[in-house]
Amino acid sequence: MNSNFRITRAQEMLIGLVALSLGGVLVLPTLLVIPMSFSSADLLEFPPAHWSVRWWRELSQSVVWVDAIRLSISLAIGTTLIAVPSAFAAAFATVSATKRRANVIHAALVSPLLVPPILIASGLFFIYSRFSLNGTFSGLLIGHVLMALPVAYLILRPAILGFDFEQERAARSLGASRWEATWEIMIPQIAPSVVIAILLAFLTSLDEVIISIFVGSGRATTITKVMFESLRDRIDPIAAVVSTGWTTVVFVVVAVVVLRSGSTEGQVRVASDS
Repeated sequence: MNSNFRITRAQEMLIGLVALSLGGVLVLPTLLVIPMSFSSADLLEFPPAHWSVRWWRELSQSVVWVDAIRLSISLAIGTTLIAVPSAFAAAFATVSATKRRANVIHAALVSPLLVPPILIASGLFFIYSRFSLNGTFSGLLIGHVLMALPVAYLILRPAILGFDFEQERAARSLGASRWEATWEIMIPQIAPSVVIAILLAFLTSLDEVIISIFVGSGRATTITKVMFESLRDRIDPIAAVVSTGWTTVVFVVVAVVVLRSGSTEGQVRVASDS
């Protein structure tokens, strides 16, 4: 970076104000859902004329919504358990493989992010129809892993690239196995990236809607599909209740990611200064 480049106090405040304004524009529509979830009206309204927890009770008593929430959480957990270890193995492979093979692996893993999700969903639908996977938990799980795997991979790969493999070689020369060296030497040092990969893989599955609409049905119906159908057929206030819960989860995940990233940067600065 050019050492002559300086940002004045006024410019710094202006940049902060613009960033804060943009953040407010993005977040405000989401925050408006929260008071709407406490309305007693039969339809969504803002601001609520009367405050009530009526729709929170309706949610807890609705079999369709509760089952969809349970399925979505189960899918998110399963997706995370499969996607993150797979992404770690793939990232490790790209680091140790030749450049050509690494490029092939990298292109294959990030391709789901480059293809419109509706094309992936329609392709899965026609493939699943041959194997009777439409409307099944397994079919949804495969689709969610397909979308979460690239996210986890792109987070873990830079962390593995920055790892000093001389430490692993030293551990193996002292008798540690490949697995022991990876688990006890590498994983603790890239733990912040692993935590972020886990959280974002979980959130990617929880928020996935297009594949869920195409291949989910019957008991294999996620909360995102139920929300879509409820808002399509009629404006169901329960959707605002679920959105409030979803917003809370997202804010918690983002806060954890930001805090972990900040602590990681601080550790890097301390290490570089020392």
